[in-house]
Amino acid sequence: MSKKLVIVESPTKAKTISGYLGSDYEVEASVGHIRDLPQKGQAIDIQNNFEPKWEVKNKEQVSKLRKLLKNADTLYLATDLDREGEAISVHLFQEFWSEINKNSIPVYRLRTPEITKTAIKTAFDDAILWAPNGDSSGIPGEVKPVFEAYLARRILDRLYGFELSPVLWRMISKGLSAGRVQSVATRLVVEREQDRMRFNSAKFWDVTGQLVTNEAETFGSSLIEIGGKRIATSKNFDENGVVTSDQVVVLDKTQADELISNYEGSALCVTSVTKKPLKRRPAPPFITSTFQQAASSRLKMSPSIAMNAASSLFQKGYITYMRTDSTVLSSDAINACRESIRRRFGEEYLPDSPRSYEKKVANAQEAHEAIRPAGESFRDPAEVEGKVSPAEAKVYEMIWQRTVASQMNDFVGETTQVVLETDEADKKNLTFSASGTIVIHQGFRKIWMQVVDEENEDESEVTLPNLQEGDEVVIHEIAATGRETKPPNRFSEATLIRELEDLGIGRPSTFASTVKTIQDRDYVWKKGTALVPTLAAFAVTELLKKHFPKLVDFDFTKNMETDLDAIAEGEVNWQDMLSDFYYGTDADDGIHDKVTNRLGDIDGKAVSTIQLGTHPTTGESVNASYGKFGPYVQTGDKTRSIPDDIPPDELTVEKAIEFLDAPTERYLGDDSETGLPVVVKSGRFGPYVSLGRPPEPLKRSPELLALSALGLHRKEIKVALNYLKLAHGSIDEKTIRQIINIPKREGLGKGTLDKIADFGNESDKDFLTALESAAEVGVKGRALESIKSFLRVKKKLEKLLPEGPAIVVETALTSALRKELVGKDENRSENLDALVEALKNFLPTEDLDAVTNVLDQIESLKAVEDGPKPKMASLFQTMTPERITLSEALEILSLPRTVGIDPSDQGTITVHNGRFGPYLKKDIPSEGEEVSTDTRSLDNEEMLLTVTLEECLTLLAQPKKFGRRGPKPPLAEYGNDPESGKKITLREGRFGLYVSDGEYNASLRRGDSPETLTEERAQELLAERRLQGPAKKKKGR
Repeated sequence: MSKKLVIVESPTKAKTISGYLGSDYEVEASVGHIRDLPQKGQAIDIQNNFEPKWEVKNKEQVSKLRKLLKNADTLYLATDLDREGEAISVHLFQEFWSEINKNSIPVYRLRTPEITKTAIKTAFDDAILWAPNGDSSGIPGEVKPVFEAYLARRILDRLYGFELSPVLWRMISKGLSAGRVQSVATRLVVEREQDRMRFNSAKFWDVTGQLVTNEAETFGSSLIEIGGKRIATSKNFDENGVVTSDQVVVLDKTQADELISNYEGSALCVTSVTKKPLKRRPAPPFITSTFQQAASSRLKMSPSIAMNAASSLFQKGYITYMRTDSTVLSSDAINACRESIRRRFGEEYLPDSPRSYEKKVANAQEAHEAIRPAGESFRDPAEVEGKVSPAEAKVYEMIWQRTVASQMNDFVGETTQVVLETDEADKKNLTFSASGTIVIHQGFRKIWMQVVDEENEDESEVTLPNLQEGDEVVIHEIAATGRETKPPNRFSEATLIRELEDLGIGRPSTFASTVKTIQDRDYVWKKGTALVPTLAAFAVTELLKKHFPKLVDFDFTKNMETDLDAIAEGEVNWQDMLSDFYYGTDADDGIHDKVTNRLGDIDGKAVSTIQLGTHPTTGESVNASYGKFGPYVQTGDKTRSIPDDIPPDELTVEKAIEFLDAPTERYLGDDSETGLPVVVKSGRFGPYVSLGRPPEPLKRSPELLALSALGLHRKEIKVALNYLKLAHGSIDEKTIRQIINIPKREGLGKGTLDKIADFGNESDKDFLTALESAAEVGVKGRALESIKSFLRVKKKLEKLLPEGPAIVVETALTSALRKELVGKDENRSENLDALVEALKNFLPTEDLDAVTNVLDQIESLKAVEDGPKPKMASLFQTMTPERITLSEALEILSLPRTVGIDPSDQGTITVHNGRFGPYLKKDIPSEGEEVSTDTRSLDNEEMLLTVTLEECLTLLAQPKKFGRRGPKPPLAEYGNDPESGKKITLREGRFGLYVSDGEYNASLRRGDSPETLTEERAQELLAERRLQGPAKKKKGR
């Protein structure tokens, strides 16, 4: 029997909707997007009007949906309301078009802002017919502009990252990335840190007095003037710590102490009493950004965790759609609010008429309702609490409170400011001020009190005595407090989202993911709630600001959002917008030309370096930099790696010198067998011992730095430079074999080249000379012509040697050679162009011509990088760098150790310290060259040095244990996780420290340490891990 198929995005949403529909309906989830751009490659056909090359993500789920569609007589697409939801519906429509068309299945689009029985019925009543009105393009007219806006954003972001990320890899370090919104968000965090680094703190003192009336009533006050001049506060200093006005007095400790001794017990006269009415309106209902900010400040939830909880509540039918820019409430929602107010708080909290709110968000897109409890009457938070997770219950209560509060009466109060002065003939006049607030009517604050992150005013109730002008009071106690000006606060996740929103950058659907992305990509880490940028973030931001300023410009990024909105409204062609961005306009170059033309101007070292100051002894510059192996400090030729989690504003000259002067190794003695020194050092992965020292790194010239930044390992670079070697004559047989068939030359197979090599060996000729005598060996026909062609290239390039390496390589790169080296990857073509530009920097020296100069420098670099490396071994967990001895070091350097031979099968038994701990291995010889192995774990690392053959045989005789060893005891315990209700513990595992509630494990991140880890942070780490879902099970072989 045919059914009506309803496709939604998530299994939870499918389950909720199923409960409202009868047995005639089949509700199934797409599980998010069914299509996406491939992770590798550009995946955009730029020449074909920026056509995306989609791939199916979840083939198993798509197959399931296809089978269900075969038994359906109607298809309803009920994905979410925003652009992403419309895109999923369009992709579903396109993917199943052949079945829809073949079986004439009508297709309807369902849209609902909430998942309640009434809302679902309304959605079916208002369903929009997509087919048979559609066609194979799968973009029905009524949704085409919105889908094109989605397309434009998706392709725009891919082009941005695809063009710029390789520049970062080449100029700074592998693994870095750029993104249209991500890079702007990173810039904001970096520039705030730069403000903090420039900031010079100023010290000042303030004075407070505890005053008492004739009726013995006490109240607090602050000294605001002395001798008619205002007392300086932090607002009176600039970022350099300089006072901005000569009309203020900066108190120091001496002056403050004098005031205490001279004025305690003095009388004050009230000179003015000012009373003002105070009224505060409630905040509007939540939009996505204000919801994320409130969740951060009130619930201490990260944006991603809060959005996950809200998404779950929406899918279960408890709240309306959570991605919205609108503060509008429907008439049903307003009525529900007013009824809740009337029932819970009484008529005195209910305004005469409903409140309305206007949208104030820059670039607000598709209009939906605000985030609110779902339904025509709101469920009480206590009712919801037992039906959802603890995190979801907190989020629902907050949404309920904010929504109901938005329709309540104003907060009404009164503020009083009292000014009091001394009047003693032999002393300077002091002026004190006291302020108080009384609450007349709480209004909306009955359920919604603002917190610091949301509103910076302290309006808590403070009652003052009933003072009148002319009244006298006495300074009962007077106290002074030392203060200092503070740098601007770092962004928190909430305030960064607010800043992005104010700038009109990003969208409700992207704020949380943007903040999470810059942390996941190690541009930013959390210190408490503050976002701290890494030196990698500094390097990337500096490169983009200096060489591609428009691409991280706030207005430019905002205008791109405006263009996307215009596409969604059908006012701008999406392909024209992408063309302007990629190819440029008359007024500005496109991103492709910017990257191509400016690559040679970028100094990777310069953009990655922050000058901290000057060394007090040597006068040399002291710098902090980010390079191939992470962050480091440098002065002169001396460098030291530094930890990743040092806040840049704490990285002073003194701190850098401390790192630079710290010993890099401890010499233990010489190995008696080899004569090599044994040293213990600290590396990125912990302490280790080394037999011998690695060669000193080659000091690279500026031109070699630029050349090696291109990636000398890349095939296209290697081949081009090998043709330079060919022209120079400094080329061996192996290298000739590598390039002689690039581009393809007929007849030059391995047999022919081996024959020529044998001839060369017999006649004592090098391989290149032997090639010139190929005819004598009997090479003929196409093979001989191919060799002659190759040798003609050599002679042609040889003649160009005096003109320099750039001309030689540029000439060698014929269209045929370029075509074979580049293939379908245009980046390789750009790499070859960049190589030619880099070679222009190599000039003749007194002793060497330019070509010999470049080849010698490359060979010196290769000799260092490919040279012998000292043997190294990690210290055992029971060892420390300070206490390890020479004999202990030599023992662990001797591993793996051969213990002996198993007499039963002649298997060789060795012991090893592996990635997963110490173990023994037996290699059992068998017929032929094959060797079978058997392994057993050892209980501890010390057994690697002490275990005997007999003990190994005993272990091997026991069955192999496939289960895990018993868990180590926890390092620390915290409270219960609010989601699982289970105790949280801190543990140490194979890959470092992690927290666990028994269901999920979450590794500690940069900035986290056992000493500073709080219960709240442990809960946050587990909540973020829980968002990723259960670990995927490995498939059996």
